[in-house]
Amino acid sequence: MIIEDVSFTGRHCETTALGALLRHSGLELSEPMLFGLGEGLGFVYWDAKNLDFPFLGGRVKPAALTRTAADRLGLTLHVQETASPRKAWDNVTAALAAGRPVGLQLDSYHLDYFTAKVHFGGHFVAMYGYDDTSAYLIDTAQQGGAVTTTLASLERARGERGPMTARNLSYTLAGPSGPPDLGVAIRTAVSHNAQVFLNPPIANLGHRGIGTAARKVTGWLDRSGDPSRDLPLAATLMERGGTGGSLFRALYRDFLAEAAMIVDDDNLRLGHQLYAEIAPLWTEVSNLVTAAGETGVQDHLTRASAVLSELAEKERHAMQVLAGVRAG
Repeated sequence: MIIEDVSFTGRHCETTALGALLRHSGLELSEPMLFGLGEGLGFVYWDAKNLDFPFLGGRVKPAALTRTAADRLGLTLHVQETASPRKAWDNVTAALAAGRPVGLQLDSYHLDYFTAKVHFGGHFVAMYGYDDTSAYLIDTAQQGGAVTTTLASLERARGERGPMTARNLSYTLAGPSGPPDLGVAIRTAVSHNAQVFLNPPIANLGHRGIGTAARKVTGWLDRSGDPSRDLPLAATLMERGGTGGSLFRALYRDFLAEAAMIVDDDNLRLGHQLYAEIAPLWTEVSNLVTAAGETGVQDHLTRASAVLSELAEKERHAMQVLAGVRAG
């Protein structure tokens, strides 16, 4: 069972899956546009007892982006979760039999084509077919694009439990009856994303979370049991782990550039300029964290802390500007 003409080239897993499903339904949008309409930009400094090392995240929680983008675009999103592997498989095959590719949330650790074996339960793929032994998936460009994994590995990936996992989550999308009003969708998404970022409920989220990271990062050499492993890995996840570079700030910069060509708003144009300045600073932070892990030199983390403090203020200011975009 294979659905033809399902494709999308992207750098971030959830927007790649979303783009593949939307393209098949007849709505083609760029990856930055999907990220922005999904109000994807965020920040979290996450350090829990079940984590070996702190995690710096630059986006909203898994699946929230897809739900928000569907709402902004007037799409019909059908989500299913179940603890039963058999029911989970039936949910997928029923959608495929009806000619609809399916989005899946799963743990990338179990996927055959992943060479980096790290548990990450917030990974997304689009599934467009299967045969007796394999599932046919669309993943990010860096993971190979159109890929296959065994049905057994797919079941393990979907059923894994742990941080950021879901209960065999699958979903399908149906396009709107007519073309969406992108201008209204952009205004609403930008304004709401800015308000959420500016008013985090706890100190490890949003611009306050970046400030928290600035204070905490100086202790990372002592926090780690293996700095040469943990710090470069943390930096890689920031820069190249499906973020599109600069902890998703490059994707949001490109969204704002595209948005400013559709919506005539000075705040959008200024917001784009500000995020164009912000994005390279995140790459600088990741480079400094890598250097600290590789050399054990504390000064690299001291410098990373200073850049993060600067970023906390720059992002607060940029989002204040974007909050001025009139909602649609």
